[in-house]
Amino acid sequence: MAVLTTIPTVAAPASPPDTSGPACSLQRSGSLWQLGIEAQELTTAIGQLAEQLETDDPEQRALALAELEAALLAEEGNKAALSAKADATCWVIEHLRGQAAYRQQQAKRLADLARSDAGRADALEESLIFVLTQLQPAATRFSFPNHELSSRKSSAVVIDDEEALDSEWLAVTTTTKPDKAAIKEALKAGRHIEGAQLLFRRSWRIH
Repeated sequence: MAVLTTIPTVAAPASPPDTSGPACSLQRSGSLWQLGIEAQELTTAIGQLAEQLETDDPEQRALALAELEAALLAEEGNKAALSAKADATCWVIEHLRGQAAYRQQQAKRLADLARSDAGRADALEESLIFVLTQLQPAATRFSFPNHELSSRKSSAVVIDDEEALDSEWLAVTTTTKPDKAAIKEALKAGRHIEGAQLLFRRSWRIH
């Protein structure tokens, strides 16, 4: 059973301090510093909950989400605290999406490098085999101090002209899939289609 993180509660703002006198700037700095600490604690706590969502255990993921929802709902009557927790959650979401985008870029870069390396290896192998088989056309195996090149026979059918083939040599395949565009228009027009329905969703985006 996972140990879930308790999200700290942000206290409601106190009455405005007296802004007169030389201590005014210090009071403001202290307030801003405290707000910064609270925001950091919130973001860290929510980030820890987000890490628990990476588990393969669906029960643990459900518990983490439930705790986050409960923490937000607990501030129903406190707009300042709810806003702070929601804002901290947005920070974590943006961080995770940024991290995901970075990892996708890295994955693409590594995949491109892998294809390049594999292509060079294949070209080099073809050149090596070409030279060796030119020198020893009857050889089916080449042995070196630390490596060995071996070969085996295989067969494959090459179709020179598909149109020239008799129908008995042709395999017929039929595939079908729902025409969602046509179904959508029909449903919007009020038609009833058995096996299909029109769902309305609202999409959200963090700015």
